[in-house]
Amino acid sequence: MGRDYRTYSKTYKTPNRPFEKERLDRELRLIGKYGLRNKKEIWRVNLALAKVRKTARELLTLAEDDPVRVLEGTALLRRLKRLGILSDDKDKLDYVLGLKVEDFLERRLQTILKKKGLAKSVHQARVYIHGRHIAVGKQIVNAPSYMVRVDSEAHIQMAPSSALVNKKKLGRVKKIRQRNN
Repeated sequence: MGRDYRTYSKTYKTPNRPFEKERLDRELRLIGKYGLRNKKEIWRVNLALAKVRKTARELLTLAEDDPVRVLEGTALLRRLKRLGILSDDKDKLDYVLGLKVEDFLERRLQTILKKKGLAKSVHQARVYIHGRHIAVGKQIVNAPSYMVRVDSEAHIQMAPSSALVNKKKLGRVKKIRQRNN
């Protein structure tokens, strides 16, 4: 019949105070540093961070030998370590509460491209990703917000099908110029 809206959930949460000067300045600084498109990208990361911290807080209220805390706590820590958000020496739930938005933003594909030197700036990295010039392993990724795992960080490269790598493959403008001549 109609659509099932029960499985829908928002991916971001807007701030309660829309015109708080300190928050606006902090968000603008993050947008500039990490080359984000808009505030919604920050709010999305804020929500992900809030969910992770909420889970850690709930698990910390349980007894240390509680099987739920042990199982879910190790799973949460393993997931954060695999993404590179937590370092290997931080293996307690207390460290999860100390995470910041910057820890998540540092693991975006856009930021890692800049750090690895594949792009001169985060803005150029974003253009490369949208232009489908970047591959993680054999898979072409076109989302700048792609969270790169620690083990797949070594496999980030220019896509073999990219016109930037394959000089025989012409770009859009060169194709048009060649056709006109």
